[in-house]
Amino acid sequence: MSGFIYFKDNFNVIFKEDQKIPIKLWVSQIESGALEQFQNLAKLPFAFHHISGMPDTHYGYGMPIGGVLASLGYIIPNAVGVDIGCGMCALRTNLLVGSLDKTILKKIMGDIRKLVPVGFKHNKEANDLPEPSTGFDFSIQDDLIIDIEYENAQYQVGTLGGGNHFIELQHGSDGYIWIMIHSGSRNLGNKVATHYNKIAVELNEKWKSKVPKSWQLAFLPFDNKEGRKYFYEMNYCCDFALANRHLMMQRVMEAMNNHVDVDFDITFKNTNINIHHNYAAMENHFGKNVLVHRKGATRAYENEFGIIPGSQGTSSYIVKGKGNLDSFKSCSHGAGRLMSRSKAKSKLKLADEIKFLDDQGIVHGIRNTSDLDEASGAYKNIDEVMENQKDLVDIEVKLKPIAVVKG
Repeated sequence: MSGFIYFKDNFNVIFKEDQKIPIKLWVSQIESGALEQFQNLAKLPFAFHHISGMPDTHYGYGMPIGGVLASLGYIIPNAVGVDIGCGMCALRTNLLVGSLDKTILKKIMGDIRKLVPVGFKHNKEANDLPEPSTGFDFSIQDDLIIDIEYENAQYQVGTLGGGNHFIELQHGSDGYIWIMIHSGSRNLGNKVATHYNKIAVELNEKWKSKVPKSWQLAFLPFDNKEGRKYFYEMNYCCDFALANRHLMMQRVMEAMNNHVDVDFDITFKNTNINIHHNYAAMENHFGKNVLVHRKGATRAYENEFGIIPGSQGTSSYIVKGKGNLDSFKSCSHGAGRLMSRSKAKSKLKLADEIKFLDDQGIVHGIRNTSDLDEASGAYKNIDEVMENQKDLVDIEVKLKPIAVVKG
């Protein structure tokens, strides 16, 4: 996956002879390994119309992060990823920009750390979980991972997790302070993803599939038992992830109420912003009902609100979708990694990254080299990412971080 390929423009169409369909990329540069993964997707016999790559795209497991695949009749667990339902939520407060000084911010963030477990920590008490969606096919209700993991999940809901997950307080270009949370389905989603990818690999070997195992794109027919079970469990993990972010938001609101008199705008322009960027959904595109896999990509239907975060030292955005057909009505899910975690730890300078945040007055938690995998320098330039997707979204509010809790 080493090395980058550079393009003259930021929108490029690649259609080589061995591909079944073209690839449409909103990038000016891409890792050679990620481009190879996009080409593998474009060779799948059930891939539909074209493959899309968002501006934040980078190398992933099987399918690049920032990739969008529409398929006919088949679903791929690795084209959703292990953190099923990972996504964003954002909430506007009635506090004006600049109304929280650093002393109060530190107290609020301290309370957030007490109320919201991070990393591998779980809640000490069980919490309610969402009910399964209606319309479930009870003929496949056996040996479900979500049943096996139900008790553990009761202690995981309302927890942040690790990696690039975060809680931020932000100054909005609309003059208000915002709360933003990035998290997913915790270990529940990982268990579901791993289980069904293993089944898909075994079945593909049994069927002597022509899709090479090395591509890491083992698939399940959407109309068979295992395909339906995965789709059901995947959707439940998305519901869990929504509930997870909702409970964390309630606790962040509690932490703020401990120190300031604040009200919260539960909806933004009559829209509750709590969205996924790792999932698959049945949608209609180009006259066909297809399974759209978004792995590190956000749905951006016309006039639909979304969230595109930067790194912990750069801006994030509330956006409105344009419904661009070429992206399957999608946009980026963030800035996207520029460096792997190991490379960031070895290449970035701790003092420089701390200074970058301190100079902006951001309350943060970078203390040693182990924290550099999530430093701003490990990510792409969010301004360039936004410039590359002007035909996918309009910016509604620009948000600058003032305090960050990382997983």
